[in-house]
Amino acid sequence: MSIAIGYVPGAFGQGGGDPGFLRELVEVGDRYGYDSIWLSDRIVSDRFSLEPMIALSMVAAYSDRMKFGTSVLAMPLRNPVVLAKQIATLDYLSQGRFFPAVGLGQEEPEEYEACGVSKEDRGRRTDEAIRLMRRLWEEENVTHEGMFYSCHNVSITPKPFLEPSTPVWIGGRSAAAARRVGRVGDGWLVSSATPEEVGEGREIMFSTAAEYGREIEDDHVGVLLGYYVASSSEEAEAKAEQYVTRARPGAHFTEYSALGSTEQICQAISRYVDAGAQKFVVRPLCPADETMEQLEIMGTEILPQFVR
Repeated sequence: MSIAIGYVPGAFGQGGGDPGFLRELVEVGDRYGYDSIWLSDRIVSDRFSLEPMIALSMVAAYSDRMKFGTSVLAMPLRNPVVLAKQIATLDYLSQGRFFPAVGLGQEEPEEYEACGVSKEDRGRRTDEAIRLMRRLWEEENVTHEGMFYSCHNVSITPKPFLEPSTPVWIGGRSAAAARRVGRVGDGWLVSSATPEEVGEGREIMFSTAAEYGREIEDDHVGVLLGYYVASSSEEAEAKAEQYVTRARPGAHFTEYSALGSTEQICQAISRYVDAGAQKFVVRPLCPADETMEQLEIMGTEILPQFVR
């Protein structure tokens, strides 16, 4: 079984006062052997956040080893032809290290309004956009007349480094999200989900793929997992609670986070592995000045338990 562990610096990034923080984050990943680094997407926000497509081009230059991705890109807010060109360019220049994960976007309506998109159409818009991007990557000449997008006799170059096209991972915790992966995606990156929910969604994803005559690689199930290492789970919970980005109904954040000693963190990750997850994106649930320390602890004491 191939376990891979990457990291995200936080829901809205860290270190807004110092542009050099991104290089430092990449250096931490290289130093401790993380598989990948991921950046979140929030176009409209009063909190510091980097535009991920631009920032990840810097990541590609800072490291010639680590993979990188979006966690997750708000697909309905972007033009799929422009995005297909951007993704193909990053994939080509990094020689296949870019893994875009996309989703429907935030629940708040302000961002959709600001980008001129109806929130009500976001699911259908996302499905159509992914199909169109894949055609642009795989075909030399594309004509598409859809519900939301149209183009005639167009092509993009360069083509992605990975053939036949860049794999598109899809975020979302719902059964609808898992079915979307089965219909049009290549992998599932789920956040704020319990191990049981991951197992259930995994079954939905693969059964839906079979219905549509598609194949998804067995290890393309990923979990975004908040964590905090402390001497006890009680201490970790008290520290982490204020850094959980969004509470969810039906489950306390301790049910879908890894909190406590390094041994307890390993046990939490193992529960997700047993549920069928093999890719992880860990996020320190802590203030900015503790991020590096937490990533170092994960890299030295926990990664070696899973990554050979």
